[in-house]
Amino acid sequence: MATGRTDVQSVTSEYEIFRGGLAKIFLEPVMSRVRIMLNETVASYVQHDDSVDVTFANSRKTESYDLLVAADGLGSRIRGMMLGTKPSEQIHDEGVHVCYFTIKRDLLQGSKVAKWYNATNGRVIFLRPDPAGHTRVCFLNIRWRSDKPAKQRFDDAVKAGNAAYMALMDELFTDAGWLAPEVLKGMHDADDFYCSLFGQTRCPRLQDGRVVLLGDAAHATPGFGTSLAIIDGYVFAGELLRNSGGVKAATKAYEELLMPFVKSQQGDDVAMQLGNPQSGWGLRVRNAVLIVVTGLGIDRLVMSAGAYLGFTEAKLKMPEYAWPAADGSMAVNGE
Repeated sequence: MATGRTDVQSVTSEYEIFRGGLAKIFLEPVMSRVRIMLNETVASYVQHDDSVDVTFANSRKTESYDLLVAADGLGSRIRGMMLGTKPSEQIHDEGVHVCYFTIKRDLLQGSKVAKWYNATNGRVIFLRPDPAGHTRVCFLNIRWRSDKPAKQRFDDAVKAGNAAYMALMDELFTDAGWLAPEVLKGMHDADDFYCSLFGQTRCPRLQDGRVVLLGDAAHATPGFGTSLAIIDGYVFAGELLRNSGGVKAATKAYEELLMPFVKSQQGDDVAMQLGNPQSGWGLRVRNAVLIVVTGLGIDRLVMSAGAYLGFTEAKLKMPEYAWPAADGSMAVNGE
């Protein structure tokens, strides 16, 4: 269950906005105010003192801009160009691959509680309720980071596309038990399937003059990536406003503010591996421990004690910016 407090939370958040709804919140206000080009990516760019020339991959057109913002995800090509490396060199492997999709029927039979099912060999089926009566599904495949052949197999499937990854899920989960057959069938009927490596972006820089990284391209952080991306947008927009006309000064200020906080969010543990054992006996031991801990309320006691002692979620001290209002006046933090 949710903790009912904002300073410390369980695996269930107090509030949640689904990905599609969040996209609408950000897109709809700007659709009529900016030029949006779909089905296009950046093939290359050349930076000058007062501009950056961007060449697009599909149209092959080159256009000049004041600023290039890379928000192209975990495997950001622009990040690779900016650093002069392969994008994969900044990705820290968590030992997990994941896919998400929605089944348009209620496999939880009206329950408002998510269900997490483990099979051996690191296979996980995670089902969450949906307000529309659908089921939100997540397949996780968890391995030890030392298992390079398994990583390569999953990486190849992700690179090959959705059909290849679905075929791999069919193979791996066909004997997983529980609701696996129904979930696999729903996977093939889903219209929002998405697969990816579940990793961290560890980038030594967040900007290079008129080129700046935001969101997962800058610092993908499992469990906190969306919140961090929103923080990025807020801080960078504020620094552009505060450094009026000085794009390079704004990108530098953004980096200096965000980088220490980002590094504090990076970990190198094996929590996913320890929490999802590969063997049957390991799962039985894990389940026995969880039954005792939750049955005695130890989990809530530890969270409450941690919050009382000051061990709460890390927070960034957000700057206050004077935002322009529609009538030309200025308001602090949108007030």
